Amino acid sequence: MNANSLKWIFLFSLALLWGSSFILIKKGLVGLSPLQLTALRVLITGVFLGIIGFKKIKQIQKWQWKWIAISGFIGTMFPTLLFSYAETEIDSAIASILNSTVPLLALVTGILFFSNQFIKKQFIGVVIGLAGSVLLILAGASLNPNQNYWFAVLPVIASLMYAFNANILKSYLEKISALGIATGSFLILIPFALGILAFTGFFNVEFLAQEDVQTSLLYVTVLALFGTALAKIIFNRLIQLSNAVFSTSVTYLIPVVALFWGYLDGEQFNLFQLAAGGVILLGVYISNRKKKAKKTKVFDKT
Repeated sequence: MNANSLKWIFLFSLALLWGSSFILIKKGLVGLSPLQLTALRVLITGVFLGIIGFKKIKQIQKWQWKWIAISGFIGTMFPTLLFSYAETEIDSAIASILNSTVPLLALVTGILFFSNQFIKKQFIGVVIGLAGSVLLILAGASLNPNQNYWFAVLPVIASLMYAFNANILKSYLEKISALGIATGSFLILIPFALGILAFTGFFNVEFLAQEDVQTSLLYVTVLALFGTALAKIIFNRLIQLSNAVFSTSVTYLIPVVALFWGYLDGEQFNLFQLAAGGVILLGVYISNRKKKAKKTKVFDKT
């Protein structure tokens, strides 16, 4: 299969995996704290990737381990923690729509920190997208006055981290296999995850015996194996096949999947929020739209 076809298959697969992650986080938080959920997700993913991808880390050169570590923290651990804390106060579907700012932020970080070219239409798209994010937060606050919508800032910060990570992967780690990058970054995170779990009393027998905790463990295991391990491998490979902007455009599709799960779970969503989400996606579309080539007319002088 050629690279162009493969990247679209990867894009839609990621949308399904990551779009389902938000409801899994919500269910996992029933019995676990945000810190525990984050650490457990990292631990399960790290053990799984260590088993299947340990040999791949030989591809990583000494100077690249710095970027592998940074990618692990800003591409996985910190964003996961921020989204987990956010979903203690806001709906999972709203968090997924705010995640749609990643391509816009990938453009901004690429221009400011990675010497990418500044393009006027991309700047316009960024402004429109961020305006949509503000509207979405305001709409959610009016619909759900019992929810603390200051927590909606957390997914935006997480999205900024994802944007930096996408550019780091493209700039410094492009020649390492996708499995190698994922395995290396999670092996670095495992000690931190174990420390967090021990600190929060996760390994207490009485705690683990609770029914809510056991149910949450099931959700987090599914989240770790599919929404993190498999998704990370696919995303890293997608970055290598395309670029940071195309890869992060998976956030066009993630809200569709997340809204479906949120609706089934009884989350409220009104037309104003839908319109605000549309504004975000419009901004992303404008930023990523390719300029059409001008047609030149050929005149027959005979």
